[in-house]
Amino acid sequence: MARDKRHAAMIQTFADHAVITPHHSLKHAIRATGKRELDDPVARAEAALANLSGEFKTWMRAECDRLSAAYAAVLAKGFTDLTRGELFRAAHDIKGDAPTFGFPAAGVAAESLCRIIEHAPNLAAVPPDLIQHHIDAVQAIVREHNTIEKAGVANELSSRLRAVADDYLNIVNKDRPEHLDALAVPSIAPTN
Repeated sequence: MARDKRHAAMIQTFADHAVITPHHSLKHAIRATGKRELDDPVARAEAALANLSGEFKTWMRAECDRLSAAYAAVLAKGFTDLTRGELFRAAHDIKGDAPTFGFPAAGVAAESLCRIIEHAPNLAAVPPDLIQHHIDAVQAIVREHNTIEKAGVANELSSRLRAVADDYLNIVNKDRPEHLDALAVPSIAPTN
């Protein structure tokens, strides 16, 4: 069966290359809409998010439970590839979810924990209290969200934890310049 020349691709040949422009046959898929039919996908997404917002605290509590369980596994089994990975993923998920769910300070604390897990040369040598304080901070920020967020305590707690973690990481990585460079990068987690 012969191809219709109207639907053939246009080929332009040059000395060292060729440009192939395919036929655009999507014009029939587009239709004009009346002004009444205009859709605002951003408004729809915001409305859907508002409908789900009642579940955010429940979801964040579940993420906090997952983080605690991951650290309990570390305490029971030590830092293995599996326990390290689960602790990192739990903290990383909170770092990503917290700002969307309305808990930005919890995201900052979780990001600080991720940095410790990622940049400490020997996780077994990290003071257990440093990790536990990060987990406790995330849980407190989620649990006391309405109270401590308004008072600014959550942001202060997260920023102090980040400073302590960075001080620790700068000390233990003094002979590892590639990690020191990475530590100098500012936080990507939203703070408010």
